[in-house]
Amino acid sequence: MTDTTQPDVKPLPPDVRERHPIVNLHHVTKRYGKRTALRDITLHVEHGGFVFLVGPSGAGKSTLLRLIYMEEFPTEGQVTVAGYVSGRMRRSRIPMLRRKVGLIFQDFKLLEDRSIFENVAFPLYVIGADRNYIRRTVLDLLGRVGLYQKRNNRPRELSGGEQQRVAIARALVNSPYVLLADEPTGNLDPVVAREILKLLFRINIAGTAVLMATHDHEMVRQYRQRIVHVEQGEIVQDEAAFARWSAGTDRPGWRQEPLDLPSAGTGE
Repeated sequence: MTDTTQPDVKPLPPDVRERHPIVNLHHVTKRYGKRTALRDITLHVEHGGFVFLVGPSGAGKSTLLRLIYMEEFPTEGQVTVAGYVSGRMRRSRIPMLRRKVGLIFQDFKLLEDRSIFENVAFPLYVIGADRNYIRRTVLDLLGRVGLYQKRNNRPRELSGGEQQRVAIARALVNSPYVLLADEPTGNLDPVVAREILKLLFRINIAGTAVLMATHDHEMVRQYRQRIVHVEQGEIVQDEAAFARWSAGTDRPGWRQEPLDLPSAGTGE
């Protein structure tokens, strides 16, 4: 009998992490019929890196993210994520990849008929994890995103910012190597958007790579992170990070301390 007390995700050895980026797109082109959505994209995201993917609506940001979590495959070129290679990828292996890649969307994609606890636990239910492990893991994550007290609520009872924090906790429940965020602050007011970014930075500091797509150039300029500019399906500029994000003493590790985030009602 297979032991299901832990998700089937094991850390890569340190020497592998040092040699290979967690995400690698090599001369990738994606076409839909005669329309070219992405053209000759080469992009590397290192283990523990943070990258803003910036561009206007329709630039190809979401297509690029779909290629990374292999919802779609390139017309030309190759995508490698956590050792999985697009050209050799079998459909049966995609669920294994998805355990290593966390996904956050602008519209949250929560299950409206389930509690907050059940929404976060859902990926662990799918893989058949032990119920005691599920309970410990989900309650820990909800505590860390400031929603432990709302674990029995339904999504409609939460503010927009709180719903996005539920989505982030769900994305982290399998301890992914990389977190993909597609316009995660697009529907939030500026104050709540900054709190969501603060949460993503803390997750990144703990070692998870983060790739966040956004059209908000002004917002990302406030942070000293790598910025990859996409226009009309091409990378037109790749700006290196000025320095790692820091906030003095307000920089606890993700796994060490609970997060001090806004209380209920913020972001409505």
